[in-house]
Amino acid sequence: MPRPLWAGAISFGLVTIPVKIVSATEDHDVHFHRVHLTDMGRVRTRKVCEIDDQVVSQDEIGKGYEVSKDETVAVTDEELEQMPLPTAKAIEIVAFVDADTIDPVRISDSYYLAVDDGQVAAKPYTLLRKALERSSKVAVAKFAWHGRERLGLLRIREGAIVLHSMKWPDEVRDPQELAPRAVEVGEEEIEQALQLADRMTIENLSGFRDEYREALEDIIAAKADGKPLPSPDEGEEKKAGEVVDLMAALNASVKAAQESRGEDHNGEDATVHEMHPAKKTDRAAPAKKKAASSKSAAAKKATARSTSAAKKSAGKKTAAKKRSAS
Repeated sequence: MPRPLWAGAISFGLVTIPVKIVSATEDHDVHFHRVHLTDMGRVRTRKVCEIDDQVVSQDEIGKGYEVSKDETVAVTDEELEQMPLPTAKAIEIVAFVDADTIDPVRISDSYYLAVDDGQVAAKPYTLLRKALERSSKVAVAKFAWHGRERLGLLRIREGAIVLHSMKWPDEVRDPQELAPRAVEVGEEEIEQALQLADRMTIENLSGFRDEYREALEDIIAAKADGKPLPSPDEGEEKKAGEVVDLMAALNASVKAAQESRGEDHNGEDATVHEMHPAKKTDRAAPAKKKAASSKSAAAKKATARSTSAAKKSAGKKTAAKKRSAS
């Protein structure tokens, strides 16, 4: 089990469940050191007091809040731990709500809640888990962590209680100022977008991987072994600034999604009407003219051959009459 980040209890009415907070995710990012490029020596951040310009050790550093430009108040960790806060060592459930009423933008980090006291906590832990499972609801809770009170969300994942830290309502920005101007979108475009979404629907996300991290690890391995760096895949490069027809792009995307699934995309459901049918007519016109021109040329040749044959036949008849008369 990963190292616990916090120990306390879930407060559920008169029920108390001792638990430990354990991180539900792992960091697989590639981390770099800051180095001096000349000799690869590590470059570290020095903590210097801006008043006396002296390097300060960690045990000399504390928390301070700037009340005004010329006044800062120091606050110690002991003072924070002794705050008269009910949620200081408890995850206090304050309400139950339907899961679909929670805006995903408010959900932040995720943690597992592990039983902290063996069999003593196993029964109330299981009780809360089953209550959440059967009600199809999630629990909203308050808890104090890292110097502040937080809002949390409790739900069930594969038999374990998960705690999601949440943003307070006033911490979420209003998106109205970011909304685009009103534009007209045709029903045909909407239907094609829905068809694309349907073709791209999958049951789970387990097959996705971090390709950027893999490519970065390949570069690091090549440099460490003194080998040439991997070349970018030129086939996946996209033309910058290329403007495409929206319907054509959607249609191509649907076909690509079908091909990736091994489906036949020649059916009517994968075909859309062109947004500019006049262009289609214009493109077909030269072909028709060419076909008509070919037919005319063939007719002329056939006529020429018939005329030539008739002349030869008439010439033969005239010669025969002359021989007969003589």
